[in-house]
Amino acid sequence: MNPPRTDARRHHDPDVRGFASDNYAGAHPEVLAALALANGGHQVAYGEDAYTENLQQVVRSHFGPTAEAFPVFNGTGANVVALQAVTDRWGAVICAESAHINVDEGGAPERVAGIKLLTVPTPDGKLTPELIDRQAYGWEDEHRAMPQVVSIAQATELGTVYTPDEIRAICEHAHAHGMKVHVDGSRLANAAATLNVPMRTFTNAVGVDILSLGGTKNGALFGEAVVVLNPDGIRHMKHLRKLSMQLASKMRFVSVQLEALLARDLWLRNARHANEMAQRLAEGVRAVHGVEILYPVQANAVFARLPHDVSERLQKRFRFYFWDEAAGDVRWMCAFDTTEDDVDTFLAALKEEMAR
Repeated sequence: MNPPRTDARRHHDPDVRGFASDNYAGAHPEVLAALALANGGHQVAYGEDAYTENLQQVVRSHFGPTAEAFPVFNGTGANVVALQAVTDRWGAVICAESAHINVDEGGAPERVAGIKLLTVPTPDGKLTPELIDRQAYGWEDEHRAMPQVVSIAQATELGTVYTPDEIRAICEHAHAHGMKVHVDGSRLANAAATLNVPMRTFTNAVGVDILSLGGTKNGALFGEAVVVLNPDGIRHMKHLRKLSMQLASKMRFVSVQLEALLARDLWLRNARHANEMAQRLAEGVRAVHGVEILYPVQANAVFARLPHDVSERLQKRFRFYFWDEAAGDVRWMCAFDTTEDDVDTFLAALKEEMAR
């Protein structure tokens, strides 16, 4: 049989790299190979396929025998579905002021899920039991949305990482108040690589109830999963996923990507590499006079402060974003395909622009 004809052509230079987001990276070749493997023939739609079934076993190998995965399209969808699953119509979610669900999801938790977010300012993106208590009150007050969930991100939006003991303390504190704990794990692999422990060590093993498990930022083409770790009181996940427009008809193509990442060590290899490139970048930045690193570099992000005009000139050579433009704060992200040459070329450009 002759191969199918294609008129597709490349519209970009694959050698161009930036430091704006790990979402800018393409898909890992092993993930693309898995997609090709899953293609061909017919499989039952809407999650009753062999790949989604096998994914359950893979997920349980990471998160314990009660874990159940519900593949979805994207991270915002995962968070919206997960938070709906652990809140009542009158419920509220306590989160860091800098949390992705608060600042980067277009109001989806409020507008789509109908959930009130109770935010807390944090110095490093991380909640503590003491910070949670600023919003953990008023359960019997009908005039106030009821706190029912604590949501944390691992790694956080500021690139910091919770230790297992820190998450255990949050879970114990939340559960003592009758609240559940959700983890936004879009960069969970990066946190595990930093801590050098299995993902279960800081999720189900310390009391996390439900998890948004990332794939896209770690080498997938698209696709995340809601992982229910503690099924007590969490029901109707299939209905919530459909209601939230996150039910993939050809789900095998989401599941096989997560399987490719998780079945062996691809998830960890990709995350370790991205983290190592961020450390290389941070090391070089510290040697540049006039540039300040703002937060501990614990995952694959480097936050820095430098003169505004330098950033604007540098952005013409490499894509990256201002984090706080008024203050001159920027964010530089590394991905699974960031190379040492990419980092070194960027550092050389930074030094040139700072010297002008």
